[in-house]
Amino acid sequence: MNDLASFSALLTSEGRALLDAVRDTDPADELAVATRLRREHPAELVSAALGQARLRQRAVAKFGAADAGRMFFTPNGVEQSTRASVATHRAECFQALGVRSVADLCCGIGGDAIALARAGIRVLAVDRDPLTCAVARANADALGLADLIEVREADVTEVDTAGYEAVFVDPARRSSRRGRIFDPEAYSPPLSWAVSAARTAPLGVLKIAPGIPHEAIPAEATAEWVSDGGDVKEAMLWFGPNVTPGARRATLLPAQAGIYVTPATMLPDPEVRPLGRYLYEPDGAVIRAHLVAEVAEDLDGGLIDPTIAYVTADEPHVTPYATAYEITDQLPFNVKKLKALLREREVGILTVKKRGSAVEPEELRRKVKPQGPRSATVFLTRVAGAPTMLVGRPV
Repeated sequence: MNDLASFSALLTSEGRALLDAVRDTDPADELAVATRLRREHPAELVSAALGQARLRQRAVAKFGAADAGRMFFTPNGVEQSTRASVATHRAECFQALGVRSVADLCCGIGGDAIALARAGIRVLAVDRDPLTCAVARANADALGLADLIEVREADVTEVDTAGYEAVFVDPARRSSRRGRIFDPEAYSPPLSWAVSAARTAPLGVLKIAPGIPHEAIPAEATAEWVSDGGDVKEAMLWFGPNVTPGARRATLLPAQAGIYVTPATMLPDPEVRPLGRYLYEPDGAVIRAHLVAEVAEDLDGGLIDPTIAYVTADEPHVTPYATAYEITDQLPFNVKKLKALLREREVGILTVKKRGSAVEPEELRRKVKPQGPRSATVFLTRVAGAPTMLVGRPV
């Protein structure tokens, strides 16, 4: 059977019964389970069920156990689909803007379509891959959302979206042959086409790689970077008559905290100042959005170096936008001195962070050989241009 036929077989009563039977199979037990089940079921169907069980287990981190246990996946779908928390945030933004229908172009396995439908929004979900469309359709059905999600197998560049209040485009940024794609014009479809599609819609939203250069962002778009649990997950470009051109937003999940600035309210780069007692590591979404200055002002702090996104201040502050550390020691870069200091402090649990240093954390950890019951954080960075080691602990 081909991949589509194997997947279709999982949707039969026999396939669903097998999925239930292998739901909690430990990877170490797969061979024994497969051998037993193949006595009563086709070998290809057993393999497909076990493969789907593995994908569901991987998907729990993105979709949660309840949904992942009912949904269907492909290997690329698990890897490339939007995390449920981020998709929900985006759907809530659409909902707040009064959007009632969305054309979801390059829908993948339907992660965004599911979140939009759960917000009460009608969705046209489009993808050109037959298997991906079959999986998206099965997911809509499995989650009871088939009435709100129409899945269409088509080339997104040929789909008429005129009847929809918003268009969401998520171009493929990975290739089975080349892996992650860094050239936006090598996206599928290319970034230029996706921007054109977003521009022509009443409201257009384009998902892009978080590392996109700011100079590549169209002047009329609002750009938003989203992190979840401290990890930057994606960036979006918003287009439309109610969008402020050139605005920037950093959104932090699950706290739902956010910084939003327009070109008129953006602050200049923070000043460099001497290292204070506290070091603040801004959230990645804040850094990607170039909003470190706004955080520094809120902390009454400054940068430790003009090229490093660490903020220093004399007082402790509670902020959702940065992680605070109390700095106990400042050393010029010297592994022997650091090793002696950590031995004296009985530090055996060592967290190594770096920004502006070529030294890899694991390399440093091997060299200093931390031992002892205490913990510490070491920052490999630059202070006023000089390679520096900062030792501290989270506040």
